[in-house]
Amino acid sequence: MAATATIRDLRNRFPKIRKILEAEGEVVLTESGRSRYRLIPYVAPTKTTPPPVDYWARLTSLQPTPMTAAQAGKLHEENRGDR
Repeated sequence: MAATATIRDLRNRFPKIRKILEAEGEVVLTESGRSRYRLIPYVAPTKTTPPPVDYWARLTSLQPTPMTAAQAGKLHEENRGDR
């Protein structure tokens, strides 16, 4: 069962309410005798690191099969010419 406190208690006795919140895990705030708000501790989201990029897989996806010797020779001839 959650502990209860009034809005006035929250304003005037915050350290006490904070200790109750840490001990109980939840505090219900009342206003004019009616439950209005619920305080719960804030938990910061954990930072997750993205998976490392596999550059080799990326490269092989662009050129899945290696060049043949004839293709390599033709490319070399186009680039180098009669030098």
